[in-house]
Amino acid sequence: MIKADDEGFQFASPAMHLERAVAELRFGRPVILNEGTCRLAVLALDSAAPSVYDQFAAAVENTHTLYLTSHRAARLWPGVCNDVSVPLEGLSFAEASSLGYGLRAPTPTHRREAHALMATSGELARLALLLPALVCADVSGFEKRFAACCGLEISHLAAANHVRQKFETLVRTRVPLRDLEDAEFVVFRGGLAQKDQVAIVVGKPDFGAPVPVRIHSSCVTGDLCGSLKCDCGDQLRNALAAMKALGGGVLLYLDQEGRGTGIGAKMRAYGYQHQGLDTIDADAELGYGSDHRRYEAAITMLHLLGVATVILFTNNPAKISALSDGGMEVLVRLPVTGEVTIENAGYLKTKKARAGHMLEAAALLAAE
Repeated sequence: MIKADDEGFQFASPAMHLERAVAELRFGRPVILNEGTCRLAVLALDSAAPSVYDQFAAAVENTHTLYLTSHRAARLWPGVCNDVSVPLEGLSFAEASSLGYGLRAPTPTHRREAHALMATSGELARLALLLPALVCADVSGFEKRFAACCGLEISHLAAANHVRQKFETLVRTRVPLRDLEDAEFVVFRGGLAQKDQVAIVVGKPDFGAPVPVRIHSSCVTGDLCGSLKCDCGDQLRNALAAMKALGGGVLLYLDQEGRGTGIGAKMRAYGYQHQGLDTIDADAELGYGSDHRRYEAAITMLHLLGVATVILFTNNPAKISALSDGGMEVLVRLPVTGEVTIENAGYLKTKKARAGHMLEAAALLAAE
């Protein structure tokens, strides 16, 4: 919220401070994280130019280190289960980037457990849809050299979390869909970065009874382009058809590409999959866990639509838990299917074996 007084506007919202910091990271500029007397400058390798990296190193007199998540650390040092930091003195931008997210990067000799503020910088990078590999430095004594950089109080990050659940209905209108007849698209705006999210209301669902619901995360490659690497497009269309057959339902189409990592990271992970890694190990190389999606927006959207109890189309137990933990009653789960092919069988087997998705083993074996 923007507050005004006689001297003009005062930008006091923690969410606004957070979004400014996210924007600065995306533009490849350092951000200063403040907690008590600690001042940590962070720079995202994913967006920084080599020249800015070199300037950063010079400004902190080569005391900079590289923050790596526990997922990335475990790929470099098998058995390590904590976030780490690695000294960067003498390493070029290309060498630091290889260490941060390169496949088969050489394992550094020295590492230490990462400071808690560094983990916060990883969360900031994920909000910016940047890889969580960040150049960090304590700028105590160097404050004047970073005076022009955006600062963020750690309390702002915590205080802004409630914004994830703040959505309002923006517009709703009828859209005729192939094979589904009329549907209603309901657009919601809110959350961090004021994103627009979409609900597609199919048929005439009875909102006074349990409502068939599918929570579907965006997949440009599968939904739009018919990628053979996943079954997302099939799940989208089959769920819509199933809801129509039940008399109506709601499909929430959430902007969470690549299980919440963003399209850029997803394409990097695809490149690693082409070199033999499964989907979870490919994401780990980039510093990610198996799934970074969140469902606060979905719960708020359902509440605004008047949905209290759902019949959930999903194979993912995490979605059931997220809705239940958010106060939504999940009456029953129905599977949502896609065609199992030679191209996507390995991906689906990984989801079943390593992410606990409830998929039929017989169909997976038939694709071998």
